[in-house]
Amino acid sequence: MSQPKATLEQWTTFIAVVEEGSFAKAAEVLNKSQSAVSYTIANLNNELASPVLQQQGRKAVLTEAGDVLYRRAKQLIKHALEVEATSRCMAEGWETNITLAVDSIVPIDPVLNALRNFSEMAPQTRVTLLETTLSGTDEALFERRADMILSTRVPPGFLATPVSEVIMIPVAHPNHPLARAKQELTEQNLKQSRQIVIRDSGTKRIQSKGWLQAEQRLTVSHFATATKALEQGLGFAWLPESFAHDALQKGTLKQLNLPLNVSQKIQIYLVMAAPDTQGPAMVAFVEQLNKSFF
Repeated sequence: MSQPKATLEQWTTFIAVVEEGSFAKAAEVLNKSQSAVSYTIANLNNELASPVLQQQGRKAVLTEAGDVLYRRAKQLIKHALEVEATSRCMAEGWETNITLAVDSIVPIDPVLNALRNFSEMAPQTRVTLLETTLSGTDEALFERRADMILSTRVPPGFLATPVSEVIMIPVAHPNHPLARAKQELTEQNLKQSRQIVIRDSGTKRIQSKGWLQAEQRLTVSHFATATKALEQGLGFAWLPESFAHDALQKGTLKQLNLPLNVSQKIQIYLVMAAPDTQGPAMVAFVEQLNKSFF
């Protein structure tokens, strides 16, 4: 296996000279003598096919090759630091992988916000998001395919923390007969129309939560697909307010006129597979999830 000629110390010194603008200032930052910095850069220039810095008076100026290699060197040092951080975290018991199952009804923005903050804290920990629906979320927990879930229910035998609420509203295309009705709709009106429902991603305990036993039913796998079907006038559905918001603003969907502006409020829970054996990474990720939702 071929070995690199330049060392990490040389690249670190090179970056310091570029960012500080001179050998003298780089020496102060690196806590080295100016002669040591000059010697290191001279050796780096000798090791490479093209020099990266050249002296112009008291200033160190990037060459054309140096301009390109500076960006590469920054990435190189970043990766080296991440390798060392991974080693430290593994020694401290930080998990290298976390899997979170998220029910499709859960707003994804707070989850991604938590993931972004967590990734800055622990870039060495890989996070897998399983997108599930209804009993599929429970199964991910039961089968230990997920370390934690965000779900609308607490599976038997598990403890949970309420983290948020989702409001479900009935909607249809503005030209749909239900949306054009002038009087308040009844449950019978809804049952006589096609309802668009989300498919249960589970395989063992299939659920049909929210279905009103309508005479016609269109089943899809994602709320995004349901929204498009609604905008095509294919039926009505109960959508999370977050999914329906943009379409309602654009006027491509309309909230149905039900008694007292009926809506469904659904609690979202964070459930841990093994709360007594959480490692530092799991604890940190849960903290970010709680902050993001609250």
